[in-house]
Amino acid sequence: MNYQYLKNKIPALLLLVTLTFPAYVQSQESNFGNWLIYIGNKKLNSKWNLHNEVQLRSYNAIGDLEQLLLRTGLGYSLNENKNNILLGYGYITSENYIANTNDKFTVNEHRIFQQFTSKQSIGIVSVNHRYRFEQRFVANDFKMRFRYFLAINVPLSKEKDKYYFSAYNEIFLNTKTSIFDRNRVYAGLGYKINKNIRLEAGYMNQFFETTSRDQFNIISFVNF
Repeated sequence: MNYQYLKNKIPALLLLVTLTFPAYVQSQESNFGNWLIYIGNKKLNSKWNLHNEVQLRSYNAIGDLEQLLLRTGLGYSLNENKNNILLGYGYITSENYIANTNDKFTVNEHRIFQQFTSKQSIGIVSVNHRYRFEQRFVANDFKMRFRYFLAINVPLSKEKDKYYFSAYNEIFLNTKTSIFDRNRVYAGLGYKINKNIRLEAGYMNQFFETTSRDQFNIISFVNF
């Protein structure tokens, strides 16, 4: 593998995709959605951490809001930061289109969740498992849902994790019918700016029971 080539080309490629893709989507009047995601983690001490997250989801390019998601939580590491349990809260506001119209209606959701994450290494590949159970207060309805997330991270350069390939699959299961809620499949390229900050851009397909939807994701990860 030509590591010098990757070193020179990958950051430029990520920047080009990040800047041009939303404009291309809008010019094509596509239903290809765009997600801007910030994920932060504050280490309080050797055991405790504070999670914070903001996601701005749009139907097309930026400007046609589909959903705003705010999430936070308090986590506790069980052993050397490889396993973590977390109790969290999320606030989600969604703007849904009324069928066959250009009009929208707003739905607000409050969400409590518990999760367990586990990290492992298989050779140079990093593997991350996340199990999350959600209690969802959606308008006047109450729902519960289980999510399982499996991700891999593969370095693409001699400088470990400087440039990397990322992929994940996440399945959502309801406690009531219909059991299957959705499944997300994602693949992207990432660039580690320093030990605390990394950027990632990639493609995600979200499968529902009878439909599917494409998304372009731009993600920043910050540890502080």
